[in-house]
Amino acid sequence: MSVMRLGFVHVRESDLEKASAYYTDVMGLQEVARTDGKRYFKCWDEYDHHSVVVEHGGLGLVKMGYKVESQDELSTLEKKIEAFGVPVRRVSRGENLAIGQALRCTLPSEHVLELYAEAEQSGTATGNLNPDPWPGEQKGIAPSRLDHLLLTADDVQTNAEFFTSVLGFRMSERIIPGPGNEELLAAFLFCSNKAHDIAFVKGPNGKLHHYAFWLDSWNDILRAGDILGKNGLTIDFGPTRHGITRGTTIYFFGPNGNRNEVFSGGYMTYPDFPCITWTADQIGKAIFYIHQEVNDRFSNYTT
Repeated sequence: MSVMRLGFVHVRESDLEKASAYYTDVMGLQEVARTDGKRYFKCWDEYDHHSVVVEHGGLGLVKMGYKVESQDELSTLEKKIEAFGVPVRRVSRGENLAIGQALRCTLPSEHVLELYAEAEQSGTATGNLNPDPWPGEQKGIAPSRLDHLLLTADDVQTNAEFFTSVLGFRMSERIIPGPGNEELLAAFLFCSNKAHDIAFVKGPNGKLHHYAFWLDSWNDILRAGDILGKNGLTIDFGPTRHGITRGTTIYFFGPNGNRNEVFSGGYMTYPDFPCITWTADQIGKAIFYIHQEVNDRFSNYTT
């Protein structure tokens, strides 16, 4: 696959000072830059310049960036995007801080996607010569990397087709109404060997459900819960386990209202991984395997 992974999320925050304190003190990310009214953050084990961008002005997703294998891939992807019927344009080097030339398009779900091959690399907190397994000093939850995001779409099927036929993603799991009805209510898509690198669930176009950070273990998930509680953050659900992906999780809200997740575990995928199907009557078990029910806020709240 030419698309390798989620590179960054760029979100809106209604209060930049609260957001900065949250990302650095609670989440434990490193602030790497402030420019043009935006603030840039990264996790301790990420090589690229940043993985989270925040700007002032409401809530929700501005755009997402996925990194591809090489600059040559951009020309190929540009033609495939156009053939799918989605307008696409080139983004010049430097238009995004520390990011090379990119492609920008608006998905059928009205989310903005950028694809790029080059980013400045500032290295990790442990380096890459005889590194320790984790930094000596860590603040807050300290996830090692940005992991995935989940968006809502009125037409999940078309978005899934775009990611699979144009970008080369594969579908690991899906939710359908039931036997005899193949309408996609949710699609979990991967471009690496993770259970998912992006997911779409049925809902209003252009909305963000959550973006997630990776932790190494269930113990780290529990510790994250303690840190969130200590700092008075609102928990949406968890700690618990998913049926879909089998990962362990906590969902919670940042101080301004964007939903985040810390995620661990789950299975590995491969090019021949068969798609797992869940039916709508089992959606509680699919989303929260232990509790086997989904609260209204988790289902309906988006930014």
